Parts: sequence; structure tokens; C-alpha cells
Amino acid sequence: MPFPKALAKINRRVSNPVLGVFARVLPGFGIVIHTGRKSGKPYRAPVAVFARDGGYRIALTYGRDVDWVKNIRAAGKFEFEHRGKTVTLTDPVIGQDASVSWAPPPVRQFLKTLNVEYYVQARKAA
Repeated sequence: MPFPKALAKINRRVSNPVLGVFARVLPGFGIVIHTGRKSGKPYRAPVAVFARDGGYRIALTYGRDVDWVKNIRAAGKFEFEHRGKTVTLTDPVIGQDASVSWAPPPVRQFLKTLNVEYYVQARKAA
């Protein structure tokens, strides 16, 4: 089962600000920069990410019903900070793969243990 939503609320206030400092530059992490569907406010979410199929694949560790996923799907594009660079990603699509075959082996085992089978695939804007 993905991380519980109660943990997401705690992470939003406590660990995300700390992880956000490192997620911009650490391999396997990045920052999704998105705009709220209702508020219009900009938000930043640290995520686990992997280059795949000419774009990026982001593990949905809290499941597919989180606000940032709804926001990027509604917008059809979003900014993404990864390894010190910001890129625009488009066409976010939710995929499912219970084997997590797209993740590197050490990460794959961790994601499988958590039953994280959903991901977002997005491509670099032209």
C-alpha cells in the first residue's frame, strides 16, 4: 500500500521543505512545480523520478489521487527541477506497473515493498 495520506500532511509541513533542498540535485529525486487548480497558487513537491522513454517517470508514493497529480493532469504541463536544471514536461499520463520494472533494481525493491505500482509519465516539451 502506498504511504498513508496522514503521512502526506506531515511531510508537507516537515520533511518536504528539508527534502526539497536536496531533491533538486540528488539523483533519483526532483521537484514538481505545479499550480493549484482552484487557488492558482504555485506549489512544489519533491518526488522520486527516473528518466524513461524520452521523458521522466515519477513514482506515485502516495497513490494517484494526490493534489499535485490532479493539478498537472488538469494543466497538461508542469515545470520540473532535476539535477540542477528546470525543464517543462507535458502530457502527464498515469501508468500502472505492479512489477515496477521501470525503476532501478535497488529502488524497485523498495517501491514493491510499499506496493507503489502507479507512476506519472511525462515528456519534455518541444
